[in-house]
Formats: sequence, structure tokens, C-alpha cells
Amino acid sequence: MSKVRVAIVGLGFGKEFIPIYQKSSDSELVAICQRNKERLNEIGDQFGIENRFTNWEDLLKLDIIDAVHIVTPILDHARMSIAVLESGKHCASTVPMGTTIDELKNIIRAKKKAKKVYMMMETAVYTREFLYVKELVNNGKIGRIQFVRGSHMQDMGLQGWPDYWLGFPPMWYGTHAISPLLCVTSTKPESVICHGSGSINEERTKKYGSPFAVETAVFRMKDSIIVAEATRSLYETTRQYRESFDVYGDKMSFEWEQVADEGHALFEGGESIRRMQAPDTDSLLPPDIAEFTKREQIIDQEHVSFIQGAGHGGSHPHLVKEFISAIAEGRDSEIDAVTAAYWTGAGICAHESAMKNGEKIYIPDFDKV
Repeated sequence: MSKVRVAIVGLGFGKEFIPIYQKSSDSELVAICQRNKERLNEIGDQFGIENRFTNWEDLLKLDIIDAVHIVTPILDHARMSIAVLESGKHCASTVPMGTTIDELKNIIRAKKKAKKVYMMMETAVYTREFLYVKELVNNGKIGRIQFVRGSHMQDMGLQGWPDYWLGFPPMWYGTHAISPLLCVTSTKPESVICHGSGSINEERTKKYGSPFAVETAVFRMKDSIIVAEATRSLYETTRQYRESFDVYGDKMSFEWEQVADEGHALFEGGESIRRMQAPDTDSLLPPDIAEFTKREQIIDQEHVSFIQGAGHGGSHPHLVKEFISAIAEGRDSEIDAVTAAYWTGAGICAHESAMKNGEKIYIPDFDKV
């Protein structure tokens, strides 16, 4: 099998994937795109990449590209994903899939028409913690799942983020909190009731018309008695950064650590509690990219100025492996367009519910798009 030839658009967070694609025996990184030409050339020189673009539409015209990995600002994800698919190339996109229900449906249609792979690169379902708990579920140790809860708490007002983040509706970027809940229970969301809490300043509110500091949603699942709860905050709520999920079963329960490095909690019956750190997941990967799951930072000896850590719980090489494998095997990815639409659409509908004072909102049936 020939290698899948990949281009990356967006070299902020996107640059972390460069050495993974380069070291994978199944892929070849053939092009990069960055609006800032100086930064583009710096990274291109650093990693020895010849094809460089400041305009992503020009990149799509390059015939040697099989697949494009989009790592750009959120409001660009949908239109860029559709353009990639319409150009006859496979598409991976960082989260979220889009910001409107129509955008999600249009990506599903574009994917079906193109007959190409689409994958939303959701890190939360490939972290060492999630893969550990998913295995506990699969082998029956959790037992019957009774309830799941997720959260993504982050005060972005303190970190100088780009302007498009200003006042962003919390649940529009809710996939990190929502996706583990739906994935671990193997369910799809049917309806949601969400309440906004607190407030953000007037300048931030004006940007998107979203006034809430926090949004908390309760999801009903299709054909399931399990209920899921997810909380998301973006501004003016003080807390250490936290992406978490909790799973409660009738045999065992898992709770994410409250404070970093204090240890997650496993409840194994009665009053028994065990603090633990999830094991590394390098054994689940091909040897050529297994190093990228490690907690320790790795200095790439060929590019000594670049330091590669195991970001997002060691999930990055798993995302690359799944995307490339789906293309090579001619199948849908594990987070294909329909699945991504449910995970993203659940948050879009949750924000709509919050703006309507907790009105119950039914989530579209994306299987019928």
C-alpha cells in the first residue's frame, strides 16, 4: 500500500501533528499552509517540507495531496471541510465540526457525495483516561452504566486568545465534555435541556449575543435510560483548566481528579476507593508513532528547536492512526461525519436551549441527512 499523502492547514496547534505524520510508516506529509509567510517558512525549514502555501485554496489544487488536516479557527471549519471534500480529498478537522446545524448537515452531504473519509479529530475520546475507562466498560468491570457526567472548564480571558474567541458560546465548543459521554455509552443524543448561569462582560456578550459564563446541559439519549450531564465554561469563572468525565456503574465507577495530579478515583464497591493514573497507551499504536503518547516531553533530535509533548492525554497519534487507517482501509472513520454531527450538534442545541431559558430542544436525526 502506498503512503497516504497529507497536508496540514493551520500551524498553531497543527504543528504538533507534523512529526507524527512524518514518522508514521503509513503517511507522508507533503504540504503545509499558514497565513503568516515568515512562520510558514520557519516551520517548513524546521521539518523539511517543500510545498508551502499561504492560501489554503491554492493548496487544494495540488494533485499529490490525498488528505487535508484542518487545524484553523472554529468559524472556518465547516466551509473548509466542505471545500476539501468537494476537491476530492479526504478531510480531517479539529473540533468542533461547525457552529450551526445547517453546517453539520452540509458536511454530511458533501462527505457522502465525495465518497471520501471525514474525521473530526476529537482528542477527548483518545486520551489515556478515556481508553482505560472504555476498556473497563467493554470487559464488564463497570457493569451497567447508570449515569455519566462531563465538564470542560477554562477561563480563556486570562490567556490572550484570538479575537474570535471573545464571548464564544460555551456549548458551541462543548465536544470535549460531551463526546466521552456519548462514546462510552455508545448512544446518540435525542434531546437536551440546558441552563445558562452567571454572566460575562458586555463587550464579550455583544460578539455572539451569548451572555452566560457557564452552560450546563442534561441530555436524553435515544433508546436508552441513561442521562448525561455536561458543563462548559469559557470566561470569568475561576478554575484550574479541566477536561473531565465521570462514569457511574453498578459494579465500579470512575471520577476524574478534581485537581491535576491528585489522581483519578476508582470506586470498586462499598466504601472502597483507589487513586490512580491511567496507564500509557503506546502499546495500542504502531512502534513508529508510539512515542507520542508519552507524558514526558520528547526532543526531536533532527529538529532540536522543536519540543513534542504528549498533548491532550496522548491522543494525537491515535487520531493520526485512525484517520490514516480509515483512508487505507476504505472505511468510515470512528468519528465520521454523522457521529461528529451528533457530538457537535448536541452542544449547538444545548446553547439554543440555554438562550430559550431551558426549553427542551430535540437534536436532529443526522442519520437521515
